[in-house]
Amino acid sequence: PDLVIVNPPRTGMDERVSAELDRLEPRRLVYISCDPATLARDVQRLGRFRLCLTQAFDLFPQTTHVETVAVLEPV
Repeated sequence: PDLVIVNPPRTGMDERVSAELDRLEPRRLVYISCDPATLARDVQRLGRFRLCLTQAFDLFPQTTHVETVAVLEPV
């Protein structure tokens, strides 16, 4: 596929999803995250992808929570 969009729960992306993404070989991956720590962990798991862009969105004003959108492409 040209594009895959994932929006995992706060606990992050299941390793089976990472394996499936390796199998699918998308040209671009958009990862929507509600936890920067699990986003960082999952990006490392996706070794065949490089991080191209990240953007934080303050959807919950006056809280410490942000949504982060990351765009990744194959290395």
